[in-house]
Amino acid sequence: MVETDRLVPSAGVVPDIGWQDAPYPAVLADGDGTVRALNRAAHDLFPGAAIGTALASGCSPWLADAHGQPRPVAGPIGERSFEAHPVEHDTGAVTWWLVDDTDARVAREALTIERERTALLSEVSTALLTSLNPERCMQVTARLAADHLADAALVIAPGGRSDHPVAHCVRGGSAVHSRVEFDPDDVPGLGEALQGFPPVPSRWIDPASAPSWLLPDGFGEVGSIVVTPLPGHGIPAGALVLLRRTEQRVFTDDEEVFARLFAARAGNAMSAARMFAQQTSITETLMRDLLPPTLDHVAGVEFAGRYRASQAAERIGGDFYDVHRVEQGGAAGESLAVLGDVCGKGLEAAVLTGKVRTALQALLPMSDDHQQVLALLNNALLSSHHTRFVTLVLASVSRAGADVRLRLTSGGHLPPLVVRANGDVEEVDTAGTLVGALPEVHATTAEVVLGPGETCLLYTDGITEAVGGPLGGEMFGEDRLRRVLGTCGGMPAEAVVEHVQMLASQWVGPNSHDDMAVLAITAPRGQHLTAVGGQSRGRYTA
Repeated sequence: MVETDRLVPSAGVVPDIGWQDAPYPAVLADGDGTVRALNRAAHDLFPGAAIGTALASGCSPWLADAHGQPRPVAGPIGERSFEAHPVEHDTGAVTWWLVDDTDARVAREALTIERERTALLSEVSTALLTSLNPERCMQVTARLAADHLADAALVIAPGGRSDHPVAHCVRGGSAVHSRVEFDPDDVPGLGEALQGFPPVPSRWIDPASAPSWLLPDGFGEVGSIVVTPLPGHGIPAGALVLLRRTEQRVFTDDEEVFARLFAARAGNAMSAARMFAQQTSITETLMRDLLPPTLDHVAGVEFAGRYRASQAAERIGGDFYDVHRVEQGGAAGESLAVLGDVCGKGLEAAVLTGKVRTALQALLPMSDDHQQVLALLNNALLSSHHTRFVTLVLASVSRAGADVRLRLTSGGHLPPLVVRANGDVEEVDTAGTLVGALPEVHATTAEVVLGPGETCLLYTDGITEAVGGPLGGEMFGEDRLRRVLGTCGGMPAEAVVEHVQMLASQWVGPNSHDDMAVLAITAPRGQHLTAVGGQSRGRYTA
């Protein structure tokens, strides 16, 4: 039963009709903050308030603070939250109407949290997907997790038998990457998380059991731990460990769920970075056998080559060259130089190029018989699943005093050109059928002697068929190549290939073109003094 003297307003104060039964609490106070009337809802809300008491003692201090200069305010009353709206009277009194906004406030706070979490997930995606370095991804993940989810975070990647890559960070600090030796079973759920199994609830993990390697220096006592897997593409990317200090509140179920969402974003990015690093390593390993070799002097003969792929962004293609030193009976014999052109462009042509080069290296013991080498290579290509063919020139090279002797055999390729010391250019008389296209190959072998300062140039059709020039539609052509070579008499092999490749590239300009490859074999001017093994550049005397 409500005491009527607590509800009846003081003399001279007349609330609105229906004021007592209004659904919202209402408190009427005079100018000095003394309560003059309360409706029933206000009496239920403020059981200690009565007519004649002060707002600060009977109602709420924050309401009393706002009474001096009436304005809408909000504050807690017990476990609820209220908005207070003032209605001023001519007498100086103020009626405060209170509206329970607890549910709205909780909804606003939840919306704010979700917005912050969405922004964090967006930041995670942006920060991680801009880097394809696995170590960098681990450090960024640890830093973001420590700054937004915990007091400290560790990102642990799958490792060897005893050590793992670990990135750890304390809130406000910088992430550090290292390798740490530990037993994953030291932390409940860590071994399972590294294998991609679902996480164990945080409440199941005893913070006191945390091993020393898990705690950053000076971190203090641990109050709560979260261990969650970092999902990857097909295989787990690792595990995320979140730490909070004793004085901080423990992780809630909602925070653990969000930590898993965070870990999913980070794990995908880390997995992508790891896959990219692995693919890059594999590509580099394979590319080493596909890229044209660096040439120098072999057994007193100058060799130089240049290669330009058909696409500016590519490093390999269908053109190739090689120089092999052939050992005969433990002594240096002829060197075998090869220049070829596989049908097609790009990676598929480069793959077949690698196989052709490997096959030719295996056939070195019989390199003195060019016809047999071409026949065996032809059979190997016909028996493979490839439908491509190759054209090539074999050149067996040996020193004969100051001269260089060559045996040249063309397998469907453009005939080599010889540049004499006086600038005369001769075409080598050798021809043959394509390799890998017909059941049998036929070819003729020509012998050439190079005097000091003279060069034999092997080249692919990417040089002669390069389209460009002043009008943009003319081929470089064999005649122009001969005129260019006519100015190269007496030049070293490096200078010859550089000159030819430069002029052909200038001719084609920005136009599309085929792969370009040139290989020069030059007899050194004067007496060649070979270095140990005959592999270095050496010196020459006049």
